[in-house]
Amino acid sequence: MSMRWGMTVPLSGVSLAEHAAVYSALADAGFTDVWSAEVAGTDAFTPLTLAAAWEPRLRLGTAIAPVFTRGPGLLAMTAAALAETAPGRFQFGIGASSPVVSGDWNAADFVKPFARSRDMLRFLRAALAGEMVDEQFETFRVRRFRLERPPATPPQIMLAALRPQMLRLAAAEADGVILNWLSPGDVGTALAETKAAGPGFDVAARIFVIPTEDIGYARTIGRRMITSYLTVPAYAAFHRWLGRETVLAPMWQAWESGDRKGALAAIPDELVDELIVHGSPEQCRERVQAYAEAGITVPVMALTPTPELERGGAKALGELIAALGR
Repeated sequence: MSMRWGMTVPLSGVSLAEHAAVYSALADAGFTDVWSAEVAGTDAFTPLTLAAAWEPRLRLGTAIAPVFTRGPGLLAMTAAALAETAPGRFQFGIGASSPVVSGDWNAADFVKPFARSRDMLRFLRAALAGEMVDEQFETFRVRRFRLERPPATPPQIMLAALRPQMLRLAAAEADGVILNWLSPGDVGTALAETKAAGPGFDVAARIFVIPTEDIGYARTIGRRMITSYLTVPAYAAFHRWLGRETVLAPMWQAWESGDRKGALAAIPDELVDELIVHGSPEQCRERVQAYAEAGITVPVMALTPTPELERGGAKALGELIAALGR
């Protein structure tokens, strides 16, 4: 059973400059980890750098730094700087991300995501160990790169994975895997592909949490989140592999036809309840614990704003963090 307990940062509605109090509250509540994301909000590294400086009790992780949006050398330098700032506390999660994030928003060619992830993983492993890298990889060429400040404690490298090929790559070459958008009952299916992993292999998962007892509100927001993510080709393929094609086909068909309202209506309550944690803080904590019992070693909550939090402000947020803690 997991002894780690994570939260996605930064929290919505709280400026980065005000996160010192958030990090302290998380550590006081028993959270061991803060993990960042990188889509269109903050970058993955700035919130963790602040956490490293402000709250030494917390471990840090990126989930994820995309492998297409930075060059190999810059990605290695950024990770090395954070590893130097928080020695032994940083886990470096990388992944392919998506065509929208990589291509539409960052002008990168989103081609061969598996090969790019594998090549970046291998490059980073060598570079962060302080090695000179001079190699033609399948998806890029690096000429005589060596970090001037290799970290004394290289970070563990985690790989985001959804389906068998990437899951097996993580087990074979990474220090852990990062999962996303799955239920506790799906964890075993994913982990069946990582049996070759060595000891100490971490399994992190981002778990979306809507902390409200207003079930109608939670399901409405949950449906919007599902249409935003599970219409992305990689996530659609993931859920086909998990066995949800029959359940999700009506939503996919409506979405493809441009019927956004029909897509939302096609998502059954049961699917929202499987994939999105909601309810009272105590119920949310118990549901997240179910992921840990299924094999997740680093469950990482991602809080969604609720009317209660908006009305209650900082006091309500502090009470919620305390209630969700270990």
